[in-house]
Amino acid sequence: MPSETARPGPQGGAPRRFYREVRVEAQGDGSASEGYVVLLDGRHPKSPQAKPLRLPTRDLADAVAQEWAAQEEVVLMSRMPLTRLAFTVLDRAEATREALATEMVRFADHDLLCYRADAPKELRAEEDAAWDPWLSWARTHLGVTLTSGSGVMHRPQAPEGLDVIFRRARDADAFRLMGLSFAAALYGSAVLAFAVSAGALASEAALELAFVDERFQARLWGEDEEAAARRAALAREAQMIGVWFRALGPG
Repeated sequence: MPSETARPGPQGGAPRRFYREVRVEAQGDGSASEGYVVLLDGRHPKSPQAKPLRLPTRDLADAVAQEWAAQEEVVLMSRMPLTRLAFTVLDRAEATREALATEMVRFADHDLLCYRADAPKELRAEEDAAWDPWLSWARTHLGVTLTSGSGVMHRPQAPEGLDVIFRRARDADAFRLMGLSFAAALYGSAVLAFAVSAGALASEAALELAFVDERFQARLWGEDEEAAARRAALAREAQMIGVWFRALGPG
């Protein structure tokens, strides 16, 4: 855990809450910001690789601090998704930058928005209405043209556009890059991930766009409990990554 003062608690070995005060402190000498740290009774919580919990913006630091403040008798990392993602950034993002950028290319090359239903025509109309505006957004704001078509067979996208995706991802700061990777996996779409990162689309709305087909089928046949539970879990992830990008600011 983040501090050697943490002691095992009653819930599955989770450590007891070992701190009283949670606060955020700016780093730097005033002339150049070095980010913000979360402090627990004046001490730094540490990542699994012993990195201090340092965040790039005050808004993100405040959101992470709220997770720590909300812990009660024990510290449950399962209820701290922003903290977990921040630790992943601190421990892995720079070392895996090229791999994460390449992963964004893979999502763009198989982007959900590019695969349309052959039938029924009502579903295809809903897909076109929901997804075409965001492919247009990608052309205008990312400089990337992705082609769409019917069916599920892979249609490779133009290398020029994929190169743009790679460079935009690779050149992003570590916190945004990890957020893009998380969001693209959540939505099945690099385009939607970039749109949410840019502040052009709410994360919850992006998830709804990713579920056009599922919502259509649910209207026809109903939605079973397992599918509803999965959607609820994904909605929580969408809410979290929305907070993440809003706290980072448009980019």
